[in-house]
Amino acid sequence: MERRVGTVSRGIRCPIIRQGDDLATIVTESVLKAAESEGFSLRDRDVIAVTESIVARSQGNYATINDIASDVKAKFGDNTVGVIFPILSRNRFAICLRGIAMGVKKIVLMLSYPSDEVGNEIVSFDQLDEAGINPFKDVLSLEKYRALFGENRHPFTNVDYVQYYSDIIKEAGAEVEVVFANDARAILDYTKYVLTCDIHTRARTKRILAAAGAEVVYGLDDILTKSVNGSGYNSKFGLLGSNKADEEKIKLFPQDCFDLVFDIQERIKKAVGKDVEVMVYGDGAFKDPVGKIWELADPCVSPAYTPGLEGTPNEIKIKYLADNDFKDLKGEELKEAISQSIQNKKSNLVGDMASQGTTPRRLTDLIGSLCDLTSGSGDKGTPVILVQGYFDNFTD
Repeated sequence: MERRVGTVSRGIRCPIIRQGDDLATIVTESVLKAAESEGFSLRDRDVIAVTESIVARSQGNYATINDIASDVKAKFGDNTVGVIFPILSRNRFAICLRGIAMGVKKIVLMLSYPSDEVGNEIVSFDQLDEAGINPFKDVLSLEKYRALFGENRHPFTNVDYVQYYSDIIKEAGAEVEVVFANDARAILDYTKYVLTCDIHTRARTKRILAAAGAEVVYGLDDILTKSVNGSGYNSKFGLLGSNKADEEKIKLFPQDCFDLVFDIQERIKKAVGKDVEVMVYGDGAFKDPVGKIWELADPCVSPAYTPGLEGTPNEIKIKYLADNDFKDLKGEELKEAISQSIQNKKSNLVGDMASQGTTPRRLTDLIGSLCDLTSGSGDKGTPVILVQGYFDNFTD
């Protein structure tokens, strides 16, 4: 019988994961039980994706705000620290800011505007245009910001992050001064000691600051790269990718999880004889066109995956063939012509007109985004995703 379904993404329910749990066994058994209960079979090149949250939880990769404070204190001493370009997030950054503030005497908090790196606005472009402000060169004090724009609350959380972050710093026992700028070098008018908190532009920011005369420059990816007082850590990403666990503790991005994906892959092979791909995924890489928020607050979509997920799609655009090469064909003749083109496509279609309009992104970013949307971030209880048929095409 002809297959009538292409890609299918299934959320797989699992037990609640705790520190020390055998995650490879739990994931494997959960997928196999789901297949049995729902009446589907695993196939070669299926993708089993595990959210980073349960990986880090099983590893026990946690740290406290006191651990953050100790590391920040060791790196910056008693100097005033410029904390620049943080994202606006209660879950992602607020608790880290508490720890940072506990480790210093004064913070100059420099916020990018009109939005943070991932699109959370503190003022709109329309407001900037009306006020005659150029965000590419103008540096605003808190007083000028308030005089021009007043209070601006996040449309989804209803939080005034300017006030919220200021209060966190003061409650932690540090002084705070707030400025608004998009040129990293602006912070050097206030202090030469800088903690840059941007995610995807951090390497450039560090380079610019070092060249401009900063004396000490670290990023969030340099904080908790080693254990502090027995804490968890992430040697590659530090605090990046961390989430609030409770009021005093964060869960870090998972550490060293390649063994996990290979273990799950091997277990599935032994259980059902299928060669599946396995990945760990975090935030998806997509942007909300209404809220203008880019979802990717993690340092990467997938910190670990099996080799079969390396690379980018190599696909022909069916509608291009239908509208161009085979525009005079229809019905079975059109179907056969397109099928032949797909079966005979080149191994590398980069630059080929027949591939224009296909998504030029890494497989792990595409599949991770699909998985993130499938699992959600709330109470679905499906931290494992099974994607079937992703590598199929029209001829399968």
